[in-house]
Amino acid sequence: MRLASYNVRYFGHGLKGLASTSASKARIAEALLALSPLPDVVALQEVETRSIRARVAHRGVHPSETQLEAFLRHLGGEFKKQGRVMPYRAWYFPAHTYQVGMVKLYTTGLAMLVNAQTLEVVADNGHKPHHITHHTSERLKRVKQTRIAAHLQVEDVKGRRFHVFNTHLSLPTPWAREFWSEKQKMGHGKNQLEEARAVRHFIEDTAKSEPFLLVGDFNSAPSSPVYRYLSGQCHLFGAQEVLRQIDARRPDTFATAGFLNLRMHLDHIFAGNRVSFGDLNDTHPFGDAAGRFHGLSDHVPLITSFDIG
Repeated sequence: MRLASYNVRYFGHGLKGLASTSASKARIAEALLALSPLPDVVALQEVETRSIRARVAHRGVHPSETQLEAFLRHLGGEFKKQGRVMPYRAWYFPAHTYQVGMVKLYTTGLAMLVNAQTLEVVADNGHKPHHITHHTSERLKRVKQTRIAAHLQVEDVKGRRFHVFNTHLSLPTPWAREFWSEKQKMGHGKNQLEEARAVRHFIEDTAKSEPFLLVGDFNSAPSSPVYRYLSGQCHLFGAQEVLRQIDARRPDTFATAGFLNLRMHLDHIFAGNRVSFGDLNDTHPFGDAAGRFHGLSDHVPLITSFDIG
């Protein structure tokens, strides 16, 4: 089987994140369709519902259409161009809404697409995503962006069941004293470590002894305390480390995200309970013009094949 994890930046990279555009959705849909074989699961981070940011650059779009529905419309159109059947079903997991009165300025959330020709979804928590947000102060609780862990339990054509967890951890909080004394910041925040612990407990309570994958934007470098906690204390296996695409002791060897001239390794794919990784074909570092997702987001997707042992 194959999985892709991708922070799509609200499909707004064409306008530097200011607003979502149809062109961004269409180009990402085209790049996804070009993958061969197609992913069985696509986990997306930074996906909106409906808001000013999600709609201001669009015209003639039905007011009830969500950002995920719009992306599926573009994806379906790409399949139709090639005379192929659209195989994906989608699940959305709402996280947070920033609004003034009744006006939604922008929203946050996660999404997962599942190839219905190869997998059947048995359970999900889309109706109530698991909150993992760590609040450092009660005063900041109202303005702190909610972080969640999304979950699907799926079954393949052989009847084997496994779980997919998708998450997006907070940035390290600048309100902690260590933030200003620590040179390396991404993945060094105590708030991030607490959220990683919350994800771990949710996985243990949900998957128990069944195989699972944990994917997403962790805002954490491979050498950071968050990564070491997940790969060490939690005994999870990072796909890039297992397949020797990276040296986990060197966070600067493979960038998955970029801002101006800054390059960072923030995205990861982990697995546990008898899941083995096969390859990382089509996974390119941020800024590599050879990657088909080059220039489509401030992140690049991680794409891996895996098997259930």
